[in-house]
Amino acid sequence: MNSLVSRFSIVLCSVVFLFSCGEKEEAPASLQLSTEEIRAAASGGTFNLAIASNVSWKVILTGDWVEASPAEGFGDEEVIFSVKENSDEAVRSLDIRVTGGGIVRTLTVSQAAAEPEFPSYHIPADHTGMRDISSLELAADMGVGWNLGNSLEAIGGETAWGNPKVTQALIDQIQAAGFNAVRIPVAWSKFANATDFTIDPAWMARVQEVVDYVVGKGMYAVLNQHWDEGWMQPTYAQQAYVNGRLEKMWIQIALHFRHYDDHLLFAGTNEVMVTGDYGTPKAEYYTVQNSFNQTFVEAVRSTGGRNAHRNLVVQTFNTNIDHGINFFALPEDATDDRLMVEVHYYDPYEFVLKEEGGASQWGKNATDPVRKAAWGDESHVDAQFKKLKGKFVDQGIPVLVGEYGVISRTALSDHEQYRKDYLDYVSASMKAHGLVPFYWDNGHAGNYGFALFDRNTGTQLYPDLIRAIVGK
Repeated sequence: MNSLVSRFSIVLCSVVFLFSCGEKEEAPASLQLSTEEIRAAASGGTFNLAIASNVSWKVILTGDWVEASPAEGFGDEEVIFSVKENSDEAVRSLDIRVTGGGIVRTLTVSQAAAEPEFPSYHIPADHTGMRDISSLELAADMGVGWNLGNSLEAIGGETAWGNPKVTQALIDQIQAAGFNAVRIPVAWSKFANATDFTIDPAWMARVQEVVDYVVGKGMYAVLNQHWDEGWMQPTYAQQAYVNGRLEKMWIQIALHFRHYDDHLLFAGTNEVMVTGDYGTPKAEYYTVQNSFNQTFVEAVRSTGGRNAHRNLVVQTFNTNIDHGINFFALPEDATDDRLMVEVHYYDPYEFVLKEEGGASQWGKNATDPVRKAAWGDESHVDAQFKKLKGKFVDQGIPVLVGEYGVISRTALSDHEQYRKDYLDYVSASMKAHGLVPFYWDNGHAGNYGFALFDRNTGTQLYPDLIRAIVGK
């Protein structure tokens, strides 16, 4: 009995052994992709992906602009991915997962942005003469600027506000005095056709002559759209009209000056505000004014050529420093690091601008409290410019103080000393905070005037004030 059981056990074990030895061990799951990335052009296309696998797999899509065929299968197979056209001017991408047998593989699909649809007047970007320096470096190279005020923006013609025609000799004297940049205010509404805002070719040519006076000397010229009878009202009611007119005018200006190098800058507007309202702007007002800046930038960039790289100047609401800190929005720009911000500085009003009954003394050297403003001394100057430095300059955005100055008071013998104190301190503080000063000169040399030079001869009327400004 025991012998029989023993023999049976041996046979049974042998049979079990034979069966177990004959079994094929199951291979581990495998899932491999021929690539982990597909790069598609904006136009889209089809792309093949080879899958090597020994299990069932599935393609999991996370976007509607890529399709897979087949989207699932077993074993080795080729999947065709169809990428749709990208009509947006932005790169897009998505991750596709291929799963099977507990394995997850990722395929990244990226697609180029659509090329912008350029207008017929556009030409390819041209770097010629446009130095590879930052906007902050270019602003620093501008040094100290001077305004050709009350000339090309004079309503009625270049000499309508009492100044003679601008000459090369005048600009030569400006440069000799130590200024390296000229801001050129212009009223562009001298139309050959007022219906479609076509600028008179003769006027465009005259503005070019003056620009050439400046850049021909190696100086910087800042060409702007000035007051021009105040048509640029920042209200919802006027927004479409102003943006349309602004766009048409700046396209013409940008095309005419497209061949100039980076010594020419464009400034879109000047002191935009609702006429007569000097208070804190409503959201409507600064929102619309910000749209004017955006329109200007897009209009200039649309022309291509060197304008694709030109430094452009955009303004805060009414070029006010505090409104710039609180309400300004830097426009979007297709070109990196080529925008500058403009403010003006006329504080305190009582000393700087007010004529009858204004303050005649300023600063720490003032001797009569009755004759000076109750605010706006040295500490105020530094505080305002410190705000601009922190908000813009420290973030890589240059700031031009496009206008500042003090009227003369010829009837007061001691006023010129305080005027000098003011210009000396304010100019130095601007430079210390990384700002670019542009003195406002309107050519008027009499009482309550801003003139530093005789516009007829170029002679310096106030050499000491000029030295205070330029730092000589």
